[in-house]
Amino acid sequence: MPAPRFLQLSDVAEVLNISANQVYALVRRGDIPAVKIGGRGQWRVEATELEKYIERLYTETRQFITSHPFGEEAEQSEDVNQ
Repeated sequence: MPAPRFLQLSDVAEVLNISANQVYALVRRGDIPAVKIGGRGQWRVEATELEKYIERLYTETRQFITSHPFGEEAEQSEDVNQ
């Protein structure tokens, strides 16, 4: 059976290991693209959009690590503080 194209917010929460409320906030802010389906407005996230979001987080994390190195500079600042 193929993986579902669309995920419920609870499914996204499970993948990201966060609460459904946090996923809802990410969707409402537009961080994770989603669609509202039906008269009751059930939110769904396309699996490919979730993967794109995760890739963006990896990219942002790599950029953060590059611009905020933790190593030689951190050791030098510790030496100064001692």
